[in-house]
Amino acid sequence: MEEKEVAVAEQPAAEQPTAEQTAANSAKTDGKTEQSVTTQPTAEKPAAKEEKPKKKEKPKKKEDITVPANKNGEHIMPFLNFLRILFIPFFWLLMPFKFYGNKFGKGACIYVCNHYTLFDCVYVAATTWEGIHIMAKKENFESPFLGWFATRIKAIRANRDGNDARAVMDSIKCLRNGEKLCIFPEGTRNKTDAEILPFHHGAAAIAIMSKKPIVPMMIYERPKMFKCTHVLIGEPIELTEYYGRKLTAEDYEAADNKIRDIMLKMREDHRIMLESKKK
Repeated sequence: MEEKEVAVAEQPAAEQPTAEQTAANSAKTDGKTEQSVTTQPTAEKPAAKEEKPKKKEKPKKKEDITVPANKNGEHIMPFLNFLRILFIPFFWLLMPFKFYGNKFGKGACIYVCNHYTLFDCVYVAATTWEGIHIMAKKENFESPFLGWFATRIKAIRANRDGNDARAVMDSIKCLRNGEKLCIFPEGTRNKTDAEILPFHHGAAAIAIMSKKPIVPMMIYERPKMFKCTHVLIGEPIELTEYYGRKLTAEDYEAADNKIRDIMLKMREDHRIMLESKKK
């Protein structure tokens, strides 16, 4: 038994591959793999279509509603003056009118007028040669003709109920620029027998926030063809008692009612004056 064990021990052990041989073998294998990979045909992918870069749309510039002052400090709207020259004489022949009271001079103010017809703005426009921003309901801007017309005269778009923050801010911007504004606070044409409809809030708030005077105007009676319409112009109203205060909705309502009461008194005083002339 010992001899056999010795014999087994004397047999040469299986030669283990050296590190150099292992590296060489792996290199050969990698080479064959690379060759097999490169020899396989590859399907050609269709070339992707080149997408043209989209042109960036330029944001539309918001047209500035304000009008710069000329060398005399006046804010002139040429298109509005063209309409004054062209339309007012023809309008006066059909529906004559006469002013009672003093017209407001140069500078910012808010004309507040009652509303009977679509042409009531003519009376306001005839009081001055300066530009006037008329606050108009937004539905007018949706009409092709009226919308174009309202844009050309730089009217201010507003909701019918008077709750429109953008209209208020545009109005204040124009007033602080020294321009004039016209508001019909009834919000719609008066087709009733009432002397004047309830006011929508807004006129007093704009006057208080801009600290500009209100010029009350009163169309004495419903305009009729070939009958002279009396247009009353009151003294400017300064709502100074509301300046610099934190106001509530009740305060603004009281200020609007004050303007309305003054306009009603203007009509009553004019009625008394006409009756005294008849006597």
